[in-house]
Amino acid sequence: MFARLAMTGLVVVTLGACARDDPTLFNIRKADRTPDEFSILPTRPLQTPPDTAALPTPTPGAGNRVDRAPQAEAVLALGGNVDRGVGADRGLLASVQRYGVNPGIRGQLAAEDLDFRRANDARLLERVFNVSTYFKAYRSQSLDQYAELYRLRRAGVRTVAAPPDPATTD
Repeated sequence: MFARLAMTGLVVVTLGACARDDPTLFNIRKADRTPDEFSILPTRPLQTPPDTAALPTPTPGAGNRVDRAPQAEAVLALGGNVDRGVGADRGLLASVQRYGVNPGIRGQLAAEDLDFRRANDARLLERVFNVSTYFKAYRSQSLDQYAELYRLRRAGVRTVAAPPDPATTD
């Protein structure tokens, strides 16, 4: 009797799992594959050329005139020459490196941070019970966002991205 009931329950559960609408249940590949939203760059507005006969012939795989070129836009924004490229523009490189370049800055910062964390290490019971002391260790280096917001508002700086002050709203 129990074996028959268990077998019936197993059949019901198995058939219930097969009837699910989840495409990833039995398929490795998702049916609704969508593009990665972080890899899509917004395009510039389309433009009608003054003479359609002077348009270049389309080349498969070539860039479009309205496609973004982030590297070229960055060079232009920093005052460089897009035609010469990043490596050839000495003015741009001099401007970016004007305060000096330390090739080992990442290692230096990692070593300093490790020393700081060791000096502010967790106590025995915090380590035994795996309690995070990250925020306590870095509390002295953190910025109080509301105090900074109120300081800027008192100084007359417009803070349009911040919500209105709850103390002054009705």
